[in-house]
Amino acid sequence: MRLRARVVAICVLLTSGCASIPHRDPLQVTVAGIEPQTGAGMEMRMLVKLRVQNPNDVALDFNGVALHLDVAGKSFASGVSDATGNVPRFGETLINVPVTISAMNLIKHAMGMMKGAGGGMDKIHYELRGKLSGGSGTERFSTKGELELPTGAGP
Repeated sequence: MRLRARVVAICVLLTSGCASIPHRDPLQVTVAGIEPQTGAGMEMRMLVKLRVQNPNDVALDFNGVALHLDVAGKSFASGVSDATGNVPRFGETLINVPVTISAMNLIKHAMGMMKGAGGGMDKIHYELRGKLSGGSGTERFSTKGELELPTGAGP
C-alpha cells in the first residue's frame, strides 16, 4: 500500500509540474528581405532579414541566431549571427543574418531549374529552419513557402 501511495503522489507531482510550465506559442518568422553581400572565392554571401513575431505574453531576449535554407527540397544556404536583442511581448523585430551559398549548391540548383524549365516550373518551394538562443533556452522556428518566378513575357 505504501508503494502505491508513493507512485500516486509522484504522478500527481509530475502532472502538476508539467501544468505549471507556461505554454508558449511558436514564433512566427518570415523573410523580410535579402541583400547581396561581398563573397569570397567559390561562395556567394547574402544578408537575410528575418521578421520575428512573438505571439506570447512574455518578451524573448536572444543572443544568437542560426538558420538553414532549403530550396526545392535541397540544402541551399546557412548562416549564423551573434546578434543580441529582444522580441517584445506581442511584438516583432528584424534580425539580420549573413548566409553563405556555396558555388556547388548554386550550380546544382541552377541545373535543376533548367531541367525543370520544360515542365512549366513557375514556383520555387523553400523551407527556412533556425533557432534563437537566449537566457531562457533556445526557441526553434521553421517556415515554408513558395517564391513565384517572374514570367518572361514582360520587358
